[in-house]
Amino acid sequence: MREYELVVVLNPDLETDLEAALTKIRAIVTDNGGKLTKEEAWGKKRLAYRIAKEDYGIYVVFEAELPADAVAKVNGTLNITEGVLRFLLTSIDVKARKALADAEAEKAEKREEE
Repeated sequence: MREYELVVVLNPDLETDLEAALTKIRAIVTDNGGKLTKEEAWGKKRLAYRIAKEDYGIYVVFEAELPADAVAKVNGTLNITEGVLRFLLTSIDVKARKALADAEAEKAEKREEE
């Protein structure tokens, strides 16, 4: 299974019952054989441009492990899910993530030596 990052912009009207919408998104991923590894809610933000007559959206970022055949299913399901204004499912470059972590660790070592 490969690692993916899923960014979802939800309708701001769901702010009062956000947990129900998040449960639906979690179910979409897990029902297609995926596993969520991280979830981070960024909150309500102003959109760069109007989407479906909305100026604001609730941003939520997930990291997931998905089998290759599940990506198209998750995309298709999120595309018709009510309350989702936009979403982006991208593959995570594991090598780049490791290189970044190594660079940060090296910086931390230098600070400790000083």
